[in-house]
Parts: sequence; structure tokens; C-alpha cells
Amino acid sequence: MRKAAIFLTSVILLASLGISSAAAPSSQVEAAALDVVIAGGRVMDPESGLDAIRNVGVLGDKIVVISEQPLKGKHTIDARGLVVAPGFIDLHEHGQEPRNYEFQARDGVTTSLELEIGTAGVAAWYAKRQDHSQINYGVSVGHIPVRMAVMHDPGGFTPVGDAAHRAASPAELQQIDADIERGLRSGALAVGMGINYTAGASHGEIVDVFKVAAAHGASVHVHLRYNGPKEPHTGLAAIEEVIAAAASTGAPLHVVHITSMGMKDTPRLIEMVEGARKRGLDVTTEAYPYPAGSTAIESAVFDPGWQESQDVTYKDLQWAKTGERLTAETFEKYRKEGGIVIIFSIPESAVRAALANPIIMVASDGMPITGSKVHPRGQGTFSRVLGHYVREEKTLDLMTALRKMTLLPAQRLEKRAPMFQDKGRIRVGADADITVFDPNTIVDKATFEEPLQYSAGISYVFVNGVAVVREGNLISGIFPGRAARAPISQ
Repeated sequence: MRKAAIFLTSVILLASLGISSAAAPSSQVEAAALDVVIAGGRVMDPESGLDAIRNVGVLGDKIVVISEQPLKGKHTIDARGLVVAPGFIDLHEHGQEPRNYEFQARDGVTTSLELEIGTAGVAAWYAKRQDHSQINYGVSVGHIPVRMAVMHDPGGFTPVGDAAHRAASPAELQQIDADIERGLRSGALAVGMGINYTAGASHGEIVDVFKVAAAHGASVHVHLRYNGPKEPHTGLAAIEEVIAAAASTGAPLHVVHITSMGMKDTPRLIEMVEGARKRGLDVTTEAYPYPAGSTAIESAVFDPGWQESQDVTYKDLQWAKTGERLTAETFEKYRKEGGIVIIFSIPESAVRAALANPIIMVASDGMPITGSKVHPRGQGTFSRVLGHYVREEKTLDLMTALRKMTLLPAQRLEKRAPMFQDKGRIRVGADADITVFDPNTIVDKATFEEPLQYSAGISYVFVNGVAVVREGNLISGIFPGRAARAPISQ
């Protein structure tokens, strides 16, 4: 209600002054008492295609004017030489905690979403973050945590007991579907699913979850059942399973981190997505800009046979805590201990193929920060795309990159969660989630050796009209982030 009231008030005020919100004389806009003016920047809006020098006026939590003429407000930012873009939307970030939000804000992210693993308790998840978040936040109801709760699995982040390995009973299947539906009625943005972590889940169980999602217009964000080149357990076979489930149920499908599922066969998986879309299916996918994945070593991903099925071996695994590459002995030791490993399995050619494709979104798959070592993707994904792959490698152009990290993620969610119609855009009436960066200097600093480093070249980040990054520095003690949530129906 507050957002709508501020925007309506600003529109009435501008109209009473005889002002067009697209271009207004400075003296009149000054009277409108803008809170923030972002002056003289290169405004890039992936929805309209606008790419021009403009002045952007913010009132409250909304963009209320975009003008070629000068504007005046309470605070003016000189954005000459900088790009003014929609705030980045990360569909896939597991680290939904204050420390992760700090790194994401410094990487230009204004909305961080946990849509793969998700949660079993949607209402409690949102309540925990209310009034305590620097950036916007949102979650799916997750098949993994729901299955863990129903089957009393002792695992933490991923299952290690019955939820990983056993087929669910008819009563358990019924409870899983009921709990997922409850989560959707509680405003979950989507349904999360990690079939690779729940090897005991039958094809029928997966299809039934898709049916529940379809009934609520919710996309299913899926970590595929298999990855790697060895038949019959290939990424291609795995993507066939979920495209079939989407086709038969009508549920929208989103395939997470397609490069780590397809590896050298990534182009073929991309062709499957493109072919499904051409034939009318609502299928999307995402990728991160790194040649390595990361997950829990104790998970079902590393059950016997993992080396053959994934075409990797011990030396391709890095223990996140120490940075050491593993051996047969250390693998067994750390698997009993439990923790995060980094898996060097993705060819650079697969990364480039995904980033060059205009329909594939950018998402980090960032991990919770529990120590000094973690995969760098949660800290540097968006700056790495813009700095390395746009500016240096020229794998894709700047507007395409911005579209992949702003508009496309918003469009993925806006049918179920209409609030996303006002995100991922720089236009009058859109939420004032704005990232201002220098295209000549933006760069990721996080590395596999030293992952906890802020990105550089991002000058300002606004979340709901409030600066959380100013002149390249994180502003502490302010929490303008809000719940990104679907309508509650229970």
C-alpha cells in the first residue's frame, strides 16, 4: 500500500504541475521534491531498449521521472560516464543471510532469491528476514526440505538418509504434495527441486509435484537428476524427464545451472530448451560464469559411481575450507565430516555458450558463507559477466547481459508474483531498485583462492529508493530490503 500511495502521490503532483513524467522542465520537477536524482548517466532499460543519456528521478521507492532535461532533488548523484541499470535479480542464491547480502549488494544485486533448494516453512522464512535485510529476498517451497521433513532425514542443507535414497510411501507422497501446496498458498515464489539430491524419488513423484505447481501457476526450478556424459545417466536424459513433466502438466519449468548439468554436452541441452520453447512450452534456464560447481560432499551427488557418471575424479574436487585438491583418502575423510567441495568439471566452452545465448539468464548459485573459503560465484557472478565476458572477452554485448540479469528473471516470476512487473526495468513506475556501475572498470575480485572479496566498479546500488552502496562503499545499518513474494491465498 505504501508503494502505491507514494507513486500515486507523485503522479498527481507532477500532473498538477502540468509535467510529463518522461521529460519535464527542471524548475517544475524541483517543485516535485524528488528524493534522489541520478544525473547524466547512460540509462539502459532492457525492456524498452532505451540506451541514452538521461536523468532519473526517484521519489520514495519508485522511479517517477526519466528526463533528457536537468532535474533537481534532495540528493543528486553525478552519473556521468556510468551505466544506470535495473538492479540485478539473482534467482539462485543459497546464502540468504546478512553476510551474503553484503557481498551481493556490492555485486549489484538488489533482489536475492533462493529458488532451487527453497524451504519447507515459507512463512517463517520470510518472517526471519523482515526488517533485517539490505536487499530484497524471496524463496520457493522446496521439494528437498519438504521431503526431508516428511521422511525425517537427518541431513542439513541436503539429505543424507531416507530422503536421499528411499522411495516415498503413498502416505509420504501425499504429505509431500500437501506441504508443497501449503507453501505455495503461503506466498512461495516457485517450487524448488533438486532431483540429483533425492535419487530415491520416482518419476511419478516428480510429475505429481509438477501437477501441484501447475495448479498454482508456479515455475519449478530444477536441479536435474543426472549430469555427465555416461549413458543412461546423462544431463540429456535428465532434461528429457523434466521437459516431459512440464509438457504433461502445464507447469512452467526452469532448469538451474545448465552448464554444470550438461558440461561438454551443454550446447545439446540448450538446444532442448530452445526446441521446447519454440513448441510453446514455458521453459527457461540459467548459468553462472565459472568453470566449477559446488555442493555438499556428503550429498547423494557423491554416492558410489559418481566419478564415472560425472566424468570427474578426486583431483577435480577442492575442499572449500582449505583449498586443497582431494585424494581418495581425503575424500572419504571429508565425506564423513561433511562440508562443501568445489567441482572443476565445466568446460570454458560451455560457459561461453550459455552466456552468449540471449535466452539464458545469469544466476549465481551462491553458497552460504560459513568460513573464509567458499565458491566465488556468490560474491562475483554479475561483475564477472559484465567485466570479463562483456568487456574483455566480448562474448556478449552489454544490453544482452543486463537483460539476462534483470528483465528475464523478473519475467520468469511475474505471472505468479505480479510485484515483479515493477522490477528488472528502468521506467516510470518501476521500483527504484537501481545499480549504477562503470562499464570500463567493473570487475569481480573474488577468486577460488580468495573468494571473500567485494567486486569493484559498482558505484551505487539502490534498494527501494535507498542507497545500500554509495560511491563504491557498503552502507551498514540500513535494511530497505523487502519480501519478494507471491500473493498469499490461505
